[in-house]
Amino acid sequence: MFRLSNLSYKAQRIFIIASFSAVPILLLLTFGYLPVVGMFRYAFTDWNGLSPSYNWVGFANFKTIFTDERYYEGFLNSIYYFVGSFVQLAVALYFATILSFAFRGRNFMKGVLFFPSMINSVAVGLIFLFFFRPEGTLDSILGFFGVANPPRWLLNPDIINVSLVGASVWRYLGFNLILLLGAISSVPSDLYEASEIDGANRWHQFRYIILPSIQRIVAITLILSISGSVAPFEIPYIMTGGSNGSNTFVIQTVTTTFRYNKYGLGSAMAVVLFLIVILVTVIQKTFIKEEKKDG
Repeated sequence: MFRLSNLSYKAQRIFIIASFSAVPILLLLTFGYLPVVGMFRYAFTDWNGLSPSYNWVGFANFKTIFTDERYYEGFLNSIYYFVGSFVQLAVALYFATILSFAFRGRNFMKGVLFFPSMINSVAVGLIFLFFFRPEGTLDSILGFFGVANPPRWLLNPDIINVSLVGASVWRYLGFNLILLLGAISSVPSDLYEASEIDGANRWHQFRYIILPSIQRIVAITLILSISGSVAPFEIPYIMTGGSNGSNTFVIQTVTTTFRYNKYGLGSAMAVVLFLIVILVTVIQKTFIKEEKKDG
């Protein structure tokens, strides 16, 4: 009869670790890695998600993604979110710099700016749906300042993506703010004191002390923002459902797969998105590694 006490301490430790890890690893393989393997397999087929059989189509699905406007439109709309990631970083860096200095009400401002990050994305989408609707909150504010005919924010294809990006910037601003504020807080206070003795103002402190000290965090934050801009989903899906030219690549993937039962094409779109995320991750890892070597 097997007894754990008959084993050495090292063997007992290995057995216990393996026993406790077996179930999580099995669940990870079953619901994590196996579906990914299936996704890559179905990406080269015309499977409809229901039929027990399917045909091998090779790279036809990938060709469709990059040649049919209905599918690559999401990549074009990602440009808006790409630009918005720079705006978000600039605003977050601006407020993080201001909040790094002591003044009355600083903690209150931190809470106000970070609060949107605590709200669920679905709730944010519903909030801005009322905010941007005709005669809604934004139109009422503009009317107070004399704007008689404000644009139809979510109905005009020319500005709908700008409106959605604005909602996304508001939603994720607090996350970047905390990262940058933490980095700025790590800058030694002696540097500020020395610069004040030399007559430096706040702009000089930001340019010559703060910004060089947090370059790595700024770069990492920018990479994370860019990777997020590739696959926006919750806010545009809740607010517009991808209509009026606001379709994103993730929304199109979900629609293609579950509404039109094109699981093969949807899997190919998921593979493309997966490879893009992997590419961004590799760039991020490479950059961090180079920074460590330079440091």
